[in-house]
Amino acid sequence: MKRIPTTDDPIDWHAADAMTEAERHAAAMADPDARPMTDDEWAAAPRVPRVAIIRRALRLSQEEFAARFHIPVGTLRDWEQGRKEPDTAARAYLRVIAREPEIVRRALSSSPGE
Repeated sequence: MKRIPTTDDPIDWHAADAMTEAERHAAAMADPDARPMTDDEWAAAPRVPRVAIIRRALRLSQEEFAARFHIPVGTLRDWEQGRKEPDTAARAYLRVIAREPEIVRRALSSSPGE
């Protein structure tokens, strides 16, 4: 019987390299933590809204992002948690924020020096 490796075991790359593609696929399918997702699983999986990626790239909290770009924080949370999807206009606005965040910030500021 083959011993199941633990996280403390070093990886035997020679054994892995010696496996055929079919053997690698069978090993992946046998491991519930490494098994590739089926098309049905992908379709049912919650989507990661792009707004979270944009916000994290700008290193802003939800509250900071919402205030800076005049988006209600509840709306932002709904988008990020997948409860709602941004509509077409909001997706366009998010695209502009992603590409030119400083221009959007300046355009929304209430005074020239803000």
